[in-house]
Amino acid sequence: MRWELTADHAITWNVAEDGHLPHEDHVEMSGRRISTIVTYGADADGRLTLAREVIWPMLRTMPGDVRGYLRRHYGDECAPDVLVDGERFSPPPLRRVRFDGTLTFEHRPSASGLALVRTLWPSTNSTAVFEQWTLRNSGSRRIRVEVTGSGTTETDSGVYGEYALETQIIAPGARDVTPGDAVVFSIAFTARKTADAPLAPDLAAELQAREGFLREIGSALRLETPEPALNAAFDFAKIRAAESIFDTAMGLVHSPGGGNYYGGIWANDQAEYSGPFFPFLGYATANEAALNAYRVFARAMTPAYEALPSSFEVEGTVAWSGAGDRGDAAMIAYGASRFALARGDREIAEELWPAIAWCLEFCRRKTSATGIVESDSDELENRFESGSANLSTSTLAYGGLRSAANLGRELGHSEQAGEYDRRADVLRAAIEGYFGANVEGFDTYRYYDGNTVLRSWICLPLTMGILERKAGTIAALFSPRLWTDDGLATESGDKVFWDRSTLYALRGVFAAGETELALRHLIAYSQRRLLGEHVPYPVEAYPENNQQHLSAESALYCRVAIEGIFGVTPTGLRSFTCTPRLPAQWPAMALRGVRAFGRSFDLHVERKGAGLVVTVQAGERTAFRDEGAEGDTFAVVLP
Repeated sequence: MRWELTADHAITWNVAEDGHLPHEDHVEMSGRRISTIVTYGADADGRLTLAREVIWPMLRTMPGDVRGYLRRHYGDECAPDVLVDGERFSPPPLRRVRFDGTLTFEHRPSASGLALVRTLWPSTNSTAVFEQWTLRNSGSRRIRVEVTGSGTTETDSGVYGEYALETQIIAPGARDVTPGDAVVFSIAFTARKTADAPLAPDLAAELQAREGFLREIGSALRLETPEPALNAAFDFAKIRAAESIFDTAMGLVHSPGGGNYYGGIWANDQAEYSGPFFPFLGYATANEAALNAYRVFARAMTPAYEALPSSFEVEGTVAWSGAGDRGDAAMIAYGASRFALARGDREIAEELWPAIAWCLEFCRRKTSATGIVESDSDELENRFESGSANLSTSTLAYGGLRSAANLGRELGHSEQAGEYDRRADVLRAAIEGYFGANVEGFDTYRYYDGNTVLRSWICLPLTMGILERKAGTIAALFSPRLWTDDGLATESGDKVFWDRSTLYALRGVFAAGETELALRHLIAYSQRRLLGEHVPYPVEAYPENNQQHLSAESALYCRVAIEGIFGVTPTGLRSFTCTPRLPAQWPAMALRGVRAFGRSFDLHVERKGAGLVVTVQAGERTAFRDEGAEGDTFAVVLP
């Protein structure tokens, strides 16, 4: 592994001792009005290579252009001129790189004794990205440091008129630096409408705001296991899932990022993937963003039951349906019902109930004579064949029916809840009858009628508790036909992979009770993403989009632990079931600071003899404690 964990919950790359250079990587960081993808590395001599792509999602360049974000690339030309005792300072080779939610480059001391540290981060609330330089005198004599440079200014035009883009050099000029002392200066990358006042950033306050966000996310929903890589990967995934939230004309919305997807919402990424996760994190901004996404989709639900748009982009002004019906109603029914239950707020649940019911009625109307739910495509949008009916849409509809039945009972809609359970029973049988098949020698599922090769999404039934073909499906998933060093190939015999299916699969295999097998693959995947060549988050896909760190994949990573390892399934506004999968070599595990179901609590699982003890601790009060056997399901009702 190229990177290593530190005691203070960061990861570091020891460049000075790396014998495999050059190396290059990229990472995304976001705030409410800004995102930056930083491409960095070390050349053969260990010197820093650095390029910054800065994206302003709400400063549009072309009307209706869903990718028309104002953006710029900045390289070495933006750096200030630094003179040390009258001679130009050239940053020495790197000593190490550190990432903890901010990106820090530590250079080796120069011949004059100056040690340079550079830190990059996005503003939490403004349209700026910052790069702070700290030059510390590690020598024994006084050094004269002079920082010059006026920055750059340019204008561009777009939807909102003229924009001003600036690189501001925020520096003290010239000063003497005594041994042990340091001089600090910064670069701010900003953009604004020219009619707006220029930005005058307070660097100390901006860094404190970013660090405050990281502390807030770090203190909530903490995974505690004997595997440091899992704990750390979970911590980092929380950051990426929670930071990619943008202040738009729709209100706060969670968006994938990745250089292409900002200021919009998608039925898969937001409604299905991240929405059900955010109540457990309890970050108010994220919960608001998730609710806004469901509200926007709800406003598009017509009495004629026309297919929903797959996304709303350009701050909600453009509805996209380019792949037809992708099973979007099934995605939303599943995600919104899980979100409403876990959120634990009756008023919100009542608000979302009509939209959930609409989605399930849409699915009923799309049900074929064979009992499965048809759709024009799936979330891969015709990149791979999906026929007229695919396993994903029907399985998500099944999950939506089960969760909606639980929600309906909670809200007093008992007759409708009973109908949803009956429909779920019929759909489960139809999934087995229509999709159940022997594919490439494995008793698993065909993805669509006519499918003859294994597909990664055969994992979905496992996540919904459909286990009739558990053995053959798990064998297929981890066979050389599908499993690669990067997780699941989308289709056997192909090199294309999408992390989202890998994360669903890992969650499903835990849920199916194959704990040791799932753990081995989860650890390998986590170490590769956290400490390998491209760090520290799950990615979208390869080769598409250059393995960008899309945000919702990080939410899916966290759900592997919550819904897979701990087996948490929401059943009411104050209740859930827990089917913990404690690995044989672990004496205990815990989720600390869970903020779901209207409560804040710790969920602790420990081994006792041949069985398990599950404890839910809410402050000083033990809200639940019970003992059971391996594989038992515990029904938790919170006071």
